[in-house]
Amino acid sequence: MKYSFAPPTAAEFRALYDQTAWGAWDLERFRRALAGSWVVCSARDETGRLVGIGRLISDGALHAFVTEMIVAEDARGRGVGGEVLARLVDESRRRGVDDVQLFAARGRAAFYEQRGFGRRHEDGPGMDLVTVVAAPGTGSDGSGSGVSRR
Repeated sequence: MKYSFAPPTAAEFRALYDQTAWGAWDLERFRRALAGSWVVCSARDETGRLVGIGRLISDGALHAFVTEMIVAEDARGRGVGGEVLARLVDESRRRGVDDVQLFAARGRAAFYEQRGFGRRHEDGPGMDLVTVVAAPGTGSDGSGSGVSRR
């Protein structure tokens, strides 16, 4: 397995992302995601195929957030995800950011706990956006209320 901080192409990223069923996005969205990443760690098999990716988003000073930890289904169980995560954490620390956070995908918390991450307390911080609030007066739901619900 070859690991690097060279980001994949947007098409490679999308192909791997499509295995997750997390959502479908156009290629431009993947280009923007890669461009907006602080650090991208890629894992490629012996043929050069992208089999793993992890991204860090950060302000470069206080916090870094792990996002899109993905390993191809046929490459799971071989330590790829653990290696990508370790490299992301090491690179964040090398760049001076020790506070590395993440939201684990459903059913994956144990993977991160085995690698030094801890669950937040029940009353700890962390929220997900469940409604979209438009700017006042824009009425994005057609009602003029400025609030739309997913």
